[in-house]
Amino acid sequence: MASSPASPPPPSSSHSSPSSHPSPSSPISPARPGLLVFQPLKRRRCAECRSGPLHLLMLEGGEPRCLDCADLGHLVYLPRGDTALTRRAREGSGLWAVVVRFHRRRARYERQGVLVEEAALALAEERCLADAEARARRRERDAVRRAAQDVRFAEAFGAEIARLFPGCPRDRAREIAAHASVRGSGRVGRSAAGRALSEGAVTAAVVAALRHTATPYDRLLMSGVPRSEARQRITPAVEAALLRWREGPDRPGRDAGACSGEGDAWPQRAGGN
Repeated sequence: MASSPASPPPPSSSHSSPSSHPSPSSPISPARPGLLVFQPLKRRRCAECRSGPLHLLMLEGGEPRCLDCADLGHLVYLPRGDTALTRRAREGSGLWAVVVRFHRRRARYERQGVLVEEAALALAEERCLADAEARARRRERDAVRRAAQDVRFAEAFGAEIARLFPGCPRDRAREIAAHASVRGSGRVGRSAAGRALSEGAVTAAVVAALRHTATPYDRLLMSGVPRSEARQRITPAVEAALLRWREGPDRPGRDAGACSGEGDAWPQRAGGN
């Protein structure tokens, strides 16, 4: 056969093994010897029975043979993609072959799948299914465990808010903690400092809550005010609310609206700019 990208140069030995592959850069290197079956790029017919065109063929003496003539017709094709299934099916199969196809641009053969015995494939599928069910049960247990951990962490975060800000209503502290500690949210409560319940992270969560719920910050952003300017405008109000929360609920003249998060109690600047 001609050796060119249009007509790839497959091995010419009978029942060729992957170790006799002509391209040293090929990824085909199974753990134990096997047979090579080709997905031809051109229309080929079996040199023995003349059937064709062949979707899969094996070379014997440099001539293409169909799988039936090569005594591989009883094998079933398993495409690549599931490593565990392929490994188990191959290990349980007394006869198996690697299916390859020539990649013109890369000028090399690449593995497409394997041919294995049908019984071995069925057994491998059962074993993988059992593993999948076990993994699903483990994921369920892990989800329950993580949920319990999240509840405990949110409670600890809320308790730390209450310790640092005794004037913050307990329900409000729990709301802030629950919002800041959502797993996978990227919020300050899920940062390393937040998980360590550092004072800076807890304070940052409280500041963020006040900013969005007890000031006109969101309205300023929606009206087109740049974020830095909007934060600058609301900073005195946020700092005043933090001070009241730090001093406790018995402080005379305490603004209950600011501490409870009633954003409408804050005046909105005219013009939004």
